[in-house]
Amino acid sequence: MTNSSSSKKHGQDQPELSGPTPKSQRTKMGKSEDNDKKNLGKKLKDVEISVPIVYGNIAFWLGKKASEYQSHKWTVYVRGATNEDLGAIVKRVVFQLHSSFNNPTRVVESPPFELSEAGWGEFEVAITLYFHSDVCDKPLNLYHQLKLYPEDENSSMSTKKPVVVEFYDEIVFPDPSEAFLARVQSHPAVNLPRLPAGLTLPPPIPVEDASKRRKGDTKDHSLNQWFTNFSEADELLQLAAARQQVQAHIAKLRRQINLIDGQHQQFKSSSDQ
Repeated sequence: MTNSSSSKKHGQDQPELSGPTPKSQRTKMGKSEDNDKKNLGKKLKDVEISVPIVYGNIAFWLGKKASEYQSHKWTVYVRGATNEDLGAIVKRVVFQLHSSFNNPTRVVESPPFELSEAGWGEFEVAITLYFHSDVCDKPLNLYHQLKLYPEDENSSMSTKKPVVVEFYDEIVFPDPSEAFLARVQSHPAVNLPRLPAGLTLPPPIPVEDASKRRKGDTKDHSLNQWFTNFSEADELLQLAAARQQVQAHIAKLRRQINLIDGQHQQFKSSSDQ
């Protein structure tokens, strides 16, 4: 199957986007057990914390001179939707590769949560996220189909234009513990909703050293230029563009209908004569 060895998007350097990039996916985690309730403080009922993530892969073709079994270099990853450090929420990530790889179970203990390899075949990668003890005691299983080749069979492969496949998800943690909320309430990777009336936030825990936190983000990542922009502003622009396309298509259909109606009336008039 697979043999292993260990500028912004514009113009001709735009990557091959393979498959959909949905924005509506939300994964609600089950409520944690109360085994460590004394250490974590009370649960905050009717409160949800959401963490937007992106998972997927980027693959580069290594050119005609590359080995038949090492034709592509690829990276599979889980990142913050805005490239923020996920280390405050995610403790470790396990990537399960195809059995033909040496050591197919790869464990990444710290951010950035990613894995790079080389090979020639496409396969499903199982990605398991394990969270810190005050976040959730249940892991989250994701499945990603590794893509190395352009979706369009007519597209020519390029060593400068990678294939990019990314999916957006929001992990929702219901009834979080006070300890979890206190620890992440000021973290940029976390979305906090409006709190129920009468509920006050616990005092925030001081954020760790900024230089340490930056090591886990992907804002300066070498692949950052190929990442999909999942910001709300970008989505609104895409929706506006899609709406314009739909309106233009409706207008075109109306013109065609009017033209057909006109031809029908003209034919009917000539027949009556």
